Amino acid sequence: MNVQQSGIEESSKDDDEKTEYRFDEKIREGVRLYRMKDWKHALSEFLSKDASNFEFEEKMELSYYLGLCYTKLEKYEEALSFLEQVVTSGNDVLRVFQCRMTLAYIYVITKRVKMAEYELKRLQSSGMESPLLYNTLAYAAWLQKQHKNAVELYEKTLEIDAENATAMNSMGYILADTGMDIMRALRLCRRAVDHRPQSAAYLDSLGWAYYKSGEVLEARTWLRRALEIAPDEDEIKKHFKIVSGDTK
Repeated sequence: MNVQQSGIEESSKDDDEKTEYRFDEKIREGVRLYRMKDWKHALSEFLSKDASNFEFEEKMELSYYLGLCYTKLEKYEEALSFLEQVVTSGNDVLRVFQCRMTLAYIYVITKRVKMAEYELKRLQSSGMESPLLYNTLAYAAWLQKQHKNAVELYEKTLEIDAENATAMNSMGYILADTGMDIMRALRLCRRAVDHRPQSAAYLDSLGWAYYKSGEVLEARTWLRRALEIAPDEDEIKKHFKIVSGDTK
């Protein structure tokens, strides 16, 4: 369903679950709740801690989890200050990478694209390249209508991970929607749907690519499937109306 947030919601917000947790007695219960995805109670647990007697590393650990909890709960302004503390401490390369990616995620969805690009380019210049990094940069470029730049960045993702469905779907949508390369758009969108056949976003992109190629009946089929899965998605409804000839 048009260009996704580059897998940010699927990857950046959840990268914490792929990292090794450093359990400390002072925050063990909060970490336990966090890992259970009980972010509201985890946040309360972390906030109840008096950090005045914490060592520096313990304070950074607490800030890290507070930033992630606020992000999960979509309290982005609160999250920023804690994540920035971890980033400026610079003591853990992997934590800094993750927190910069999460900062970029927050900046993108709150429409502070230039700030997102700053965080991402800092990571790129440090050599911390990844599919998520390029997908996020590409999404930021797309938000600014820099379509060719976005396509080039999605290409970089696919150079690293040839089966990255987010890049396939998003690049396919851009190529179709702008008319840059309809046939390639169809190939990419089909591959994305093969990876995630129940994704309304991917089905929508494929349907739109078929529409742009002139195959209206095929487009209706895929867009109808997308609409059945996500009937309240405005973008899918808009595409289906256009393909059905209802421009009202």
